Amino acid sequence: MARDLTIRASQLLDESLVWDNHSCMPLRPHDATFLPQLEEVRSAGVDVVTLNVGMDMTSPDSHFAMLDSFHSWLSARSDEYSLVLDVEDIAAAKNSDKLAVAFDVEGMGLLDDGDLSRIEALRSRGVLWMLIAYNRNNRAGGGCLDEDIGLTKHGQCILKEMRRVGMIVCCSHSGHETAAQVIAEADNPIIFSHSNPNGVHEHVRNIPDSLIRACAGTEGVVGINGVGDFLGDGEDYAEMLVRHIDYVVSLVGPEHVGIALDYVFDKQEVYDFIEKAKSSFGEEMASQFSARFAPPRTLLPVTAKLLEMGYSTADLRQILGENWLRVAKTVSERSGVP
Repeated sequence: MARDLTIRASQLLDESLVWDNHSCMPLRPHDATFLPQLEEVRSAGVDVVTLNVGMDMTSPDSHFAMLDSFHSWLSARSDEYSLVLDVEDIAAAKNSDKLAVAFDVEGMGLLDDGDLSRIEALRSRGVLWMLIAYNRNNRAGGGCLDEDIGLTKHGQCILKEMRRVGMIVCCSHSGHETAAQVIAEADNPIIFSHSNPNGVHEHVRNIPDSLIRACAGTEGVVGINGVGDFLGDGEDYAEMLVRHIDYVVSLVGPEHVGIALDYVFDKQEVYDFIEKAKSSFGEEMASQFSARFAPPRTLLPVTAKLLEMGYSTADLRQILGENWLRVAKTVSERSGVP
């Protein structure tokens, strides 16, 4: 039975659109030595991966330098990889058996100086989503590790411009009150790109049922991540991921759940980065961080376990990638850019 489930899961991954909506490459502009590790993503059955290009604590110039680096490396290998600049590029990449690569920005800190023209510049370079604040407050809103200031007027202006250019709004890493205010004002689907439910494992980075339901109310998606500290205790990543996926499915349905493993390829860089930016993580989170990450290959046993639990092929197709595609299409279609 186990072998049969694995075969069925492998076939489903091959036939479905599989989208890992958040993965972390080292943020070293113009150093592409690590990018061959993307083959690990492809070999796990992933068709689309979204790569981080910056966070609140990195400069605007660094964000665009990372985009330049990614674009250069990927464009030179266009027979294997495809840049996602528009939603239509995803189907084209899948049909050509290429790994489609999109980008994300973790926090609106690069807009603290008020230069909102960067939003369209980012979107035109393939940035599909941007979150409000990375753990700490910025001019746009509150982070999950600070006294939550809520969504500011500056943040409201950013959301309006994101809607115009067709960029998805993400509330991961944000304060819960800020996230609730963003959702209350939403006229587009809102995502928690990589946030797990507090109902399974309580952690400051995880989110309560109320926000999960509110997100679903916008036709949005909650992406389950594979960070060990957010999943809880245990060594079986597949089993832990399934617990979180099933919890959110039971709460709001399979049409509001996705995958965003938040996998970090360079573990040493994580430790170095947390040490350098300790104030952004807080003493407790920094000191207790275990650098446990579910690798992309975990998707196969996750899919097999969900099949064993009785999940239908249609439900699994949604969870594996169709939900992310639906949100991306909706936000694109409602944008003000021709």
